Amino acid sequence: MGKATGFKEFPRQIPGYEKPEERVKHYNEFTKSLSDAELAKQGARCMDCGVPFCHQGCPVNNIIPDWNDLVYRDRWAEAIEVLHSTNNFPEFTGRICPAPCEASCTLNLEDTPVAIKTIEHAIIERAWAEGWIKPDNSKPRTGKKVAVVGGGPAGLAAAQQLARAGHHVVVYEKNAHVGGLLRYGIPDFKLDKSVIERRAAQMKAEGVEFRTNAHVGVTVPVAELDAYDAVVLTGGSEKPRDLTVPGRELAGVHFAMDFLTQQNRRVSGEAVGAVDILATGKKVVVIGGGDTGADCVGTSNRQGAASITQIEIMAKPPVLEDKLVTWPKWPNRLRTSSSHDEGCERRWSVATSAFFGEGGVLKGLNCVEVDAKFQPIKGTEFTLEADLVLLAMGFVHPVHEGVVDGLGLQKDGRGNVLADTVKYQTSNPKVFAAGDIRRGQSLVVWAIREGRQAARAVDEFLMGATTLPR
Repeated sequence: MGKATGFKEFPRQIPGYEKPEERVKHYNEFTKSLSDAELAKQGARCMDCGVPFCHQGCPVNNIIPDWNDLVYRDRWAEAIEVLHSTNNFPEFTGRICPAPCEASCTLNLEDTPVAIKTIEHAIIERAWAEGWIKPDNSKPRTGKKVAVVGGGPAGLAAAQQLARAGHHVVVYEKNAHVGGLLRYGIPDFKLDKSVIERRAAQMKAEGVEFRTNAHVGVTVPVAELDAYDAVVLTGGSEKPRDLTVPGRELAGVHFAMDFLTQQNRRVSGEAVGAVDILATGKKVVVIGGGDTGADCVGTSNRQGAASITQIEIMAKPPVLEDKLVTWPKWPNRLRTSSSHDEGCERRWSVATSAFFGEGGVLKGLNCVEVDAKFQPIKGTEFTLEADLVLLAMGFVHPVHEGVVDGLGLQKDGRGNVLADTVKYQTSNPKVFAAGDIRRGQSLVVWAIREGRQAARAVDEFLMGATTLPR
């Protein structure tokens, strides 16, 4: 795969970014693309591994060495065919996936993995630019109707696969536009929403019907789903983890997703609600050190926050992992996003014991350092001034009220909809569940995988056999 000596001849290269002081002035994507010649060299670096561990690292089982080789050989049209054979939406994963494939790359033993994510992104953008991506209506209609409840990546993947199998698919989406957290959670500077729109247009041309502003169990009766031959629940994991400490009720303490969703709505021209959550001129504290927290940092910088501090209860990870212990698995290591580079103070091993304020308005936090068991360390107490606190501590399970409880579905011990990863069937035989609603909070690439696999299970349930891939 690639050039036999490419990994020795060419260094790892990934796209550059617009300077922080410039990109914080807007909400556009700011990655600078590599040239075709540079991309060919990155494809050439792919080794002819006896065991390509990148396959193991990729949840959708992308055939990575093959399309690396095709890019190296300037065979881009073939590369997109190989890429699309396993991944419905490489334009999403090529932008926001953390690239576990690169962590599993053999060259990552020397911290110089093949630029897999960069090549993936380049392939799909080249395919759109060249007009190679067209609606697939090759299968005859089956007469079967399938409802997909939730228009995020899992739902979109399931819908596209089922439509291509010949079924009539209706996607119910509670918001004004499809995309789920891709649209309303991921900031525009990481994923421009036109990227979702062009794929949705292709799916409409393939026969997928989108019903937006249709919240099943709230504005749409659950009983409406009885008219379908099968139902796929892909509503995500949207119940946020709260921080129940004194002062939680103070004005100025918000869930991160409420903050991020508002800004995405502003950019797209949608109404944001009665109360604006803005960081402009404020001392912002983000509680939670993951991707959502980093997105809050980037958004706060663009809104003109006076200062931003991000705190995390976990200990600071090592800068570099011990390869002989972790590789080829996903390692625990310090990860710094482009948002952190724009300005942010980060602190680890910190817990919040209380919020304090005046007249019902937030003024700050009482914090304490914690040990490895998250127990407070006496004498390490301190305060942080804050006008805005954003809770970015993840999600505990899907929202039960509405469609989940309305269908009377069984749940697992964590509150997720109970279903396995073979049949994806819930306790109701004609209702299936995939993505975060089933597995819990996870990555976009896992959502796509589960949507595809659930579609195969639904097709087999409806037809007795299936040719859809797993």
